[in-house]
Amino acid sequence: MDNRTATTILIPMTYDSDVIIVGGGLNGPSLALALAGAGVSVSLIDGRPPRARAQVAFDGRAYAIAQASKRLLDMIGIWAAVKDVCQPLEGVKAADGRPGETVAPLFLHFDSAEMHDGPLGYMLEDRHLYRVLLDAMEARPEIKLHHDLRLTQLNSDPAGVSVTLSNGEQVRGKLLIGADGRGSTVAERAGISREGWDYGQTALVAAIDHVRPHNGIAHQLFMPTGPLAVLPLKGNRSSIVWSETRANAQAISALTDDEFMSVLRPRFGDFLGEISLAGPRFSYPLSLTLARKYVVPRIALVGDAAHGVHPIAGQGLNLGLRDVGALAETVVDAVRRGEDIGAIDVLERYESWRRFDSTSLALGMDTVNKLFSNDNPILRAGRDLGMGIVQALPQLRRGFMRQASGLSGPLPRLQQGKPL
Repeated sequence: MDNRTATTILIPMTYDSDVIIVGGGLNGPSLALALAGAGVSVSLIDGRPPRARAQVAFDGRAYAIAQASKRLLDMIGIWAAVKDVCQPLEGVKAADGRPGETVAPLFLHFDSAEMHDGPLGYMLEDRHLYRVLLDAMEARPEIKLHHDLRLTQLNSDPAGVSVTLSNGEQVRGKLLIGADGRGSTVAERAGISREGWDYGQTALVAAIDHVRPHNGIAHQLFMPTGPLAVLPLKGNRSSIVWSETRANAQAISALTDDEFMSVLRPRFGDFLGEISLAGPRFSYPLSLTLARKYVVPRIALVGDAAHGVHPIAGQGLNLGLRDVGALAETVVDAVRRGEDIGAIDVLERYESWRRFDSTSLALGMDTVNKLFSNDNPILRAGRDLGMGIVQALPQLRRGFMRQASGLSGPLPRLQQGKPL
């Protein structure tokens, strides 16, 4: 007779929320609001103190919000609160430049007048967008906020996933979302590896005042050491994202504000008249990082946790919001069908929807950066010719504009302006 006693492993079947989101930046809160609006309960873990980022003064950090992303923000209920502080993007001009050129040769011009969907997009400052997202989350009873806490442990089982926070608290849900950026703790603890490379470039970010109006036109100046983006803000102000070699950026960052402007002016040119610094300066290293998987059982990644891209086309946040729209739709549809939202077959629908699009765009931006961040005369002539062809063919040009506006490809319902 066998006297051994069988051991039964008890799996907890109670949940604090349906979904746990780690990451309180922009994608995490947007996803929380999308899910909550469809009746899905959410616990959001934010590593920062409450309202730490919502109270900052003007600093010039801003995002290009594509038309499709604007629709999502409208559907999750926050567009009305930010539309008056947005700067519509009426056009984009790209030029091949060198320091000291008064007028860089223009090779591409996208004009919103050619579109039938309004502006190409909108420039929206980080401080405004984050504050409105936070206000909206605090007003939703379906969302539980855990501020100033980090993920320290992650355990998943056939019925759910549990996380332990830095204060010892445990939170359990059916699905865990990593919206915690390029160095995602969720991805690391889930065993999801990454691939990518360093660009040897650093982005210098600042806001400038200028004498002449920008008329809602964004400018992309391709310099030999990296692109310089000039992005219009409300009034006679613009945000700049200036990509430089790592060594140059380190030296420039060490300069005084006056010295910084003396280096910027010959690169910037005089098309907006006299310019001056309008706020603090920031910098961050540039790299490409792609998660090898977007999903494993009970876990999914969105935004920079899935794909950290070069800022050359200003598409980072828009890519993340496409993830938000696709994952919210996948989860909500699964709930309505009575499916397990953390099951791998459900999550793979999201991955198959988003991975090819995100990777293609990431590698496309990588190619553009490598092609334009040099002064090789052969490459310079070839790229100017190629962009000239795009400029000369209206149908091709409008196709590029629709893609930049986020209106091409299989759009999630939220990006179509439709409810979940």
